[in-house]
Amino acid sequence: MLESTDWAMALLRGVAGAVMLAHGIKHARGRAKTAKWFGSIGFRAPDLQWFASTATEIGVGVLLIVGLGSSLAAAGLIAVMAVAFWSVHRAAGFWVTARPDEGWEYVLVLASVGAAIAVGGPGELSLDAAVGIADDLSGWVGAAIAFGGMLAAAVQIAMFYRPRQAVEA
Repeated sequence: MLESTDWAMALLRGVAGAVMLAHGIKHARGRAKTAKWFGSIGFRAPDLQWFASTATEIGVGVLLIVGLGSSLAAAGLIAVMAVAFWSVHRAAGFWVTARPDEGWEYVLVLASVGAAIAVGGPGELSLDAAVGIADDLSGWVGAAIAFGGMLAAAVQIAMFYRPRQAVEA
């Protein structure tokens, strides 16, 4: 019998997955504009950044929606939000409406949803549950996987992000 938490996790996965999928599709349709934007905010290899971001957002979105590899997908969500926080949103302060480049409240909420999915598990309404891996990849294991998303974001920032101020100094 399904519990209320199963429905809640399906809702979290579905909404976060749909948001990520929509962002990925938007980036896929606007390759040149998105790559140019990545370059303008300080990413080296903006075409590679476009590809990595687009593929991650689409992959994370689909995997969260169906509930397959949910902790890994949640780690991907956390990684994308951590990169967005560091490269775009942190300088604007907390509130989304604080400046034209938006504050970081939105990315905090999405990253928190990712952490909740990774730790809490995908619920019974998932492919993870259907194949019997939902419990294996949640709890402390899910937390460790989610932390891996933070590490992946740190590596991406360290390797590719060079904001204008650092270049000009």
